[in-house]
Amino acid sequence: MKYAPVVPAKLGFAGTTPYSARYDDIYHSAQGGLEQARHVFLGGNDLLGDKAAWQGRERFVILETGFGLGLNFLTTWQAWKNDPQRCRRLHFVSIEKHPFQQDDLAKLHVHWPELADFSSQLIEAWPTLVPGFHRLHFENEAVTLTLVFGDAVEWLPQLTLTADAFYLDGFSPDRNPELWSDSTFAHLRRLAAPGATLATWSVADDLTRRIATADFSFEKRPGFGNKRYMLAARAPGVRAESSATDKRVIVVGAGAAGASAANRLAAHGYQVTVLERGSEPAQGGSGNKAGIFRPLPSLDDTRQSRLLRACFLYGLRHVARLPGARFGMVGALHVARDAKHEDTQRRTIERQIPPPELARYVDREEASQLAGWPVAMGGWWFERAGWINPPSLCAANLTGIETRFGVDVASMERVDSLWRLYGSDGKLLAEVPQVVLANGIDTPHLLPQAPVRVGRGFVSHLPESAVPPFNIVATRNGYVTPAVDGIHCAGATLDADDIDPNPRLADHQENLLRLDSILPGYAARLSPDHLKGRVGFRPMSPDRLPIVGPVSASDGLWILNGFGARGLVWASLCAELLASQVASEPLPVEDELVKALGLSRFDDRRSRSRDMKKS
Repeated sequence: MKYAPVVPAKLGFAGTTPYSARYDDIYHSAQGGLEQARHVFLGGNDLLGDKAAWQGRERFVILETGFGLGLNFLTTWQAWKNDPQRCRRLHFVSIEKHPFQQDDLAKLHVHWPELADFSSQLIEAWPTLVPGFHRLHFENEAVTLTLVFGDAVEWLPQLTLTADAFYLDGFSPDRNPELWSDSTFAHLRRLAAPGATLATWSVADDLTRRIATADFSFEKRPGFGNKRYMLAARAPGVRAESSATDKRVIVVGAGAAGASAANRLAAHGYQVTVLERGSEPAQGGSGNKAGIFRPLPSLDDTRQSRLLRACFLYGLRHVARLPGARFGMVGALHVARDAKHEDTQRRTIERQIPPPELARYVDREEASQLAGWPVAMGGWWFERAGWINPPSLCAANLTGIETRFGVDVASMERVDSLWRLYGSDGKLLAEVPQVVLANGIDTPHLLPQAPVRVGRGFVSHLPESAVPPFNIVATRNGYVTPAVDGIHCAGATLDADDIDPNPRLADHQENLLRLDSILPGYAARLSPDHLKGRVGFRPMSPDRLPIVGPVSASDGLWILNGFGARGLVWASLCAELLASQVASEPLPVEDELVKALGLSRFDDRRSRSRDMKKS
């Protein structure tokens, strides 16, 4: 799937009513946006009053076509918060092809002061306008908004969720016919829970026909404002609440993967226990003083680049709200390898048109100014990128979560509906319905089919006092960070299937060569013989994408692994994906990426390889 750049909505008015010149239509009834939201969408889906449909539920999922000004979301959030019998978790998923810029949204929302408390939180969290999924959390994560920026025709097939209610609030069918097509309603029916409701302000004949064809029963109800009628519909069946009663989960591993998984599972309501063989978090591959945190575009916007972008943006929000996590989003410069690569970097920005605060191309002169040191080429500048201290991130993610250190899980077995985990002495460590294997290079000892290889990486520690000041992250064929606790991290080597834990002089020599290619002459006074450093063992997957999801269909065994050299970027969103899968909640990335990350992808490739050999 190829993304088209996001084209923001242009702020306009028809009188005092927000208006789209692109569709020659207004965003809401001239008689009032909030009143329309409450009458048509909340009322039409039975979400108002003493018997609101979400009452007593563990979760309730709403899917909207057309986020627009966000009034439907804000009024729904307000109604949910004011209902003492509300569901425990509210998911609101909305697709918007032309989202507003943050400043324009703020200007529009001042007209509804009664929503100010909700609006201010939304505007503060408003995501960068790039295509794809953007997951935002509110109300201590009881309310989750998943915005999908792009064309609903393209994105509806990529959704994985079960909706309890639908808000159909796109521009009118005659102005935006693709959004109201047979294909759209077929996808809505696919995503509908038994008994799901649907509401819209339109009662066009073609619309009622399509709703009926998609197996929704419908009725016309009194409309709002100058609309005589509105439409309310219902999918067949009766929704039965199906929430797991035993929410105990064991996470094996307390590095970037395990700590992130524990955090997200706890946020989704699970009782999490972490088992870690080390004496504290992040003693393995996640133990460096500083790691780089940035996206990595590509000319063709590959799956890896798309996932990195989504993970970077979600991770920024996640890390910012973690007390105790140490990080510095000081900007990151990715210097081109050569003239051909520099041209590719320039064309990538021209083709994808990302917001400049996410990524932009800079020439050699500007790159040198940003670095505070002469560089050889131009490159990408990531204004919001930087460094993270991995041990502090892991510790912050584990706050409030039971973590047992010095526990080595040596084996496990499935007995009836539970997993039994045993230590190296054969004693039973735990017995739970769900297990997440997030223990890096040790996972194959418990799960031999996990295609995780060891990647030995060595990072050199440069004393801050021995080199000139340097305050950003810079990368080329390696990387260098600002000083953290008096040490610049420079690296890193990568040797597959090498399990030597000892530093080697050749490691320092290689890292200093990498550093010289980034910042020529920067470390000229350093001798590799006198440097210190750290060896870490990275869990590498064959295709350099993480491994996320169930080990098999429904046995309660899950994997979060294969983070390689980009664990800090992958960790937060991949853990949110895993937790959403465990909880059967709407997924935070598109179906294409979910499949690209699943462990089963390796079985599929082996099967295709065997078929090719037979033919």
